[in-house]
Amino acid sequence: MDLREFYGDTVRSLAFLSRLPVSGHFFVGQSGAMSRTVQGFPLAGALILVPAAVVLAIMLTLGATPLMAAVAAIAVQTLLTGALHEDGLGDTADGLGGGRDREHALTIMKDSRVGSYGVVALILVFAMRIAAIAGLAQQLSPVAAALCLPAIAALSRALMVWHWSALPPARTDGVAASLRSPEKTALHAALISAALIAAITIVPAISIFALFTTLAASAGAAVVFLGFVRRRIGGHTGDTIGACQQICEAVGLTALAMAA
Repeated sequence: MDLREFYGDTVRSLAFLSRLPVSGHFFVGQSGAMSRTVQGFPLAGALILVPAAVVLAIMLTLGATPLMAAVAAIAVQTLLTGALHEDGLGDTADGLGGGRDREHALTIMKDSRVGSYGVVALILVFAMRIAAIAGLAQQLSPVAAALCLPAIAALSRALMVWHWSALPPARTDGVAASLRSPEKTALHAALISAALIAAITIVPAISIFALFTTLAASAGAAVVFLGFVRRRIGGHTGDTIGACQQICEAVGLTALAMAA
């Protein structure tokens, strides 16, 4: 792996996945395709969650209840990402839940309005994430609970890249198609870096059993979701990629809290 290239891809991933400011010189000479850049998604995801993890640890140390600290951490995360993946989850739920067939589902997913399926999906996933973080905060020290957030952020974004690479674009004129599918080497780099980030955070904070439980649960959720998307629309969209991240994050946090 070229570490200089990996660094550049991580910085460009920060710009793509968050509202954090990134210098324009990182994009000089770039075509706009994400096929190689996605190798930086897991590390970028972990870095984006550092402020949320710090807020969680500080609030718990100062005596905040686990629920209060968990809500604050999720709020910080949502502000930093601009609810990018949550938007994809809402659109995906509306399209796959309310679409009569493939074309109708894709039409609904392009609509910026949020329907009942999207609202319910967002409420449930937010609730799962908050409850899981609060559960971790009850069982672990503030620092250990905080370490879990970057770990799951890295894992869920690696699985998002896998979802992207495992399916063809559902729309040839969609955003995901224009960004191009991940290269195999970039996918492998994303998966390996996510596993390493998870190992160096989860094992010291909880245990190796918790690490393997979380890896299995997150991967299982990604596989089930991919199968459902393949049956309904035959390919990925930008919305399903974001929805995959949200589902894997919620399942990963829940598994981690149950294994702690």
